[in-house]
Amino acid sequence: MTGYVRQLAEAAREAQASIAALEGDQRRRLIDRMAALIDARTDEILTANEEDMARAAANGTTGAMLDRLRLDPARVSAIADALREVAAQADPVGEVTRSQTHPNGLVIERQRLPLGLVAMIYEARPNVTADAAALCLKAGNAVLLRGGSEARSSNAAIAACLHAALREEGLPEAAVSLITDTAREHVLELIQLAELVDLAIPRGGEGLIRFVAENARVPVIKHYKGVCHLYVDKAADPDKAVQLAVDGKTSRPGVCNALEGILVHAALVGTVLPRIVRALQDRGVEVRGCARVQASSEGVKPASEDDHAAEFLDLVVSMRVVDDIEEALVHIGRHGSDHTEVIVTEDPAAAEAFVRGTRSSAVMVNASSRFNDGGQLGLGAEIGISTTRLHAYGPMGVESLTIERFVVRGDGQVRHPESRAT
Repeated sequence: MTGYVRQLAEAAREAQASIAALEGDQRRRLIDRMAALIDARTDEILTANEEDMARAAANGTTGAMLDRLRLDPARVSAIADALREVAAQADPVGEVTRSQTHPNGLVIERQRLPLGLVAMIYEARPNVTADAAALCLKAGNAVLLRGGSEARSSNAAIAACLHAALREEGLPEAAVSLITDTAREHVLELIQLAELVDLAIPRGGEGLIRFVAENARVPVIKHYKGVCHLYVDKAADPDKAVQLAVDGKTSRPGVCNALEGILVHAALVGTVLPRIVRALQDRGVEVRGCARVQASSEGVKPASEDDHAAEFLDLVVSMRVVDDIEEALVHIGRHGSDHTEVIVTEDPAAAEAFVRGTRSSAVMVNASSRFNDGGQLGLGAEIGISTTRLHAYGPMGVESLTIERFVVRGDGQVRHPESRAT
């Protein structure tokens, strides 16, 4: 179906002007209405999700992918609540972030404006359909959604709620466009529409993100894999170390901010390390460790170099003993993915050395890796966690879907005085 995606993109591009022209309270009302319709149609959304879950199970989908796909009443309610949080945020469109007066009297401002048309390409997570739409609309953008085939029924049911709210507000449905034909060639067509699409955000498996990054002719911000580490410093509080390891690895192992690697200072091999291993194993975690980890605890499998770079997305973790913080930072620099790194320590100097020595999108000091999340960091929903060092890095909320331009206000000033009329 040649031109299918182009037609959707052209309609979405045209619809974006209607969204950008709205006042802030109108965009707030629109997103609140979307949340109300999602709540009201929970049963329809869950029925659609059951279709997706049955199809996924029949196709052999298991583990983290199945968990990401699954909806229940609490998760649907959370989707609606996230939209309300986005709606309640301050309107970013037209916000003046900086202002200064030049010696010649010019007032030089930096002002936020929408990006335009955002293409969201994602897998498995139905909540992204609503989150991405709300965030883009709040920032005055239109959005073109391409979800994975495994969630097509759920995505369609959620999109129907979003479209109903747009109709009720007298706005074009094309402002939130869902690509229902999930053939791979349509992704390729989408990411090459440089004259229509202002930004593409891929969110999913490594294969999808690599495909988008290598083939796109539009700007791309990658939500790449999360190889997140916990470093247990020699000055760590033992109880905090165990608590952060357990929460980071086991609370929801199939998400990108879950721990995949744990590094423990050599001074703790006979004390804290066995406690961490035992606490993880008691919760069903398979621990793969270096020789010193294996020697300290029973039931530890040998870890390969590939294990230390792996995003398991499962109840599996790699562990290594390091002799100092510098060795921990070298390991993270070699195997990390710039997502989230954690240190547990009671030594402020060690904490600051760790913060300075990592360049990940979020650094946690004595706090779980699971806090690297837009909702937890005050952004409401998030459209993704950027691991690309562009204008947005880390969880991307509403502000990350705007750009800043210069607005210069004068009173007839000219750069070259000799050009003035006489």
